[in-house]
Amino acid sequence: MTRQYEVVYIFDSALEEAAINERLARYHTLIQQPGVETPQVSHWGKRTLSYPIKKHETGYYVVAKFDTDGAALPEFERAVKLDESVLRFLVVVNEGAQPVPVTTAKGDEEDDE
Repeated sequence: MTRQYEVVYIFDSALEEAAINERLARYHTLIQQPGVETPQVSHWGKRTLSYPIKKHETGYYVVAKFDTDGAALPEFERAVKLDESVLRFLVVVNEGAQPVPVTTAKGDEEDDE
């Protein structure tokens, strides 16, 4: 059964965009399944980090959304961990839009009394 996942990568900011795209293509071939569309990749670009990671002050952010089977994730995560140009990454299950909390107006509470 395939599920929708989202992964955020923080690459070393010294890498060129072409080198990042080459690495992303290599990672995404590990999770690609027949009949499933290719991952949607969004480049956020270079950003200043909140705190230094591996002595880096800036990082290149990339967000990818893809559908895959959960059994493909361990090999994918292993390949990303072994790449020294990836400062951090996080894979999460994308469960769709977040629910919006319902708030009641103050006037509604007074009507109930």
